[in-house]
Amino acid sequence: MSTITNFIEHNYRHFNAAALRDAARAYKKHIEDGKPMIITLAGAMSTAELGLSLADMIREGKVQAISCTGANLEEDVFNLVAHNHYERIPNYRNLTEEQEEDLLNRHLNRVTDTCIPEEEAIRRIERAVLKSWQKASDAGTSKFPHEYLYEILLSGELEEKYQIDKKNSWLLAAAEKNLPMIVPGWEDSTLGNIFAGRVIEGKIKRECMKTGIDYMIFLSKWYPENCGKTGIGFFQIGGGIAGDFPICVVPMIEQDLELDVPKWNFFCQISDSTTSYGSYSGAVPNEKITWGKLETSSPKFIIESDATIVAPLIFAYVLGR
Repeated sequence: MSTITNFIEHNYRHFNAAALRDAARAYKKHIEDGKPMIITLAGAMSTAELGLSLADMIREGKVQAISCTGANLEEDVFNLVAHNHYERIPNYRNLTEEQEEDLLNRHLNRVTDTCIPEEEAIRRIERAVLKSWQKASDAGTSKFPHEYLYEILLSGELEEKYQIDKKNSWLLAAAEKNLPMIVPGWEDSTLGNIFAGRVIEGKIKRECMKTGIDYMIFLSKWYPENCGKTGIGFFQIGGGIAGDFPICVVPMIEQDLELDVPKWNFFCQISDSTTSYGSYSGAVPNEKITWGKLETSSPKFIIESDATIVAPLIFAYVLGR
C-alpha cells in the first residue's frame, strides 16, 4: 500500500477524518467500476494551486468532466504565466486598511494570503484572449468561455511565459484531453468583467460568447450520453454555482423534458457551510433526494473541512499514492 493511502487508512478513523477516508474509498471504487465522475470547483481552488494534484487526476482518467467558477477557470492560467510575480501575505488577518490600499496601489489583488498581480497575470491573459474574442466576433462564431482558453493554451502562444511546470496546470491538462467543461456564471469573473467592458466599447460582439443556458443545453446531452444505466458521480469542492448548476441537469431532464435518466450515482461534498442557515451549499445530501438529484441508495458523503487540505489527500488516495 502506498504512503499516503496507508497513512489515511491507519490514522483517519473518526469524525471528518473517517468521512474523508470513506469518501476516498468510494471515489476509487466508483472509478474502478468504470463509472464517470464530475468534479466541481468553487472558492479559489486554482489560486490555492489545486492543479498540483488535480492535473494528475485529469491525466490519469480519474475525472471525466469539470464544472468550475469563472474565477477558477482563469486563475489557473494566471498562475501558469505569472507565478513568480505572486506575493504571499502570511499575516493577512492583521493587515490594516492602509496596507490593503497599498496592495491596491501596487496592483496586487489579494485572495486570502495570496496576491494576484494585475499586469503580469490578468492583463497578459486579457491581451491573448481578446484576440480570440475579436477573431470569433469577426467570423460570426460563438464559443464557450473555456473553449477560448483551451484554444490559447493548445496553440502554444503562451508557453514561453510559463512560470510553473506545465504539468501542474489543471486547465492545460484538461485542454490536452478536451475534457468536458461547464463554467456557469462565467460573467462573475475578472475576464467576464473585461468581456463586458469590451462589448460596451464596441471592440467585440456580445454574440461571440456562449452563456450558462448553452452550458445547460450541453449538459442535457452530455449526461444521457455518459451516464450508462447507473449514473455519474458528483464530487463537489465547496458550494455555490459550480455545484448547484450542474447537479440540476438530472431533475431538468426528468421533470422538464420528461425523459428517463438515472440519478447521480455518487455524491461527496467538501464544505464548511452551515446547514441551519438555509443555504443550498450547506444542505445535507438527503435534501437532494427531494429535488430528484440523488437516489436513496446513492453513496453520500459530507466532509466538513478545508478543501485545500482535504481534496489533495483524496486525490492522492484515488491515484494510489
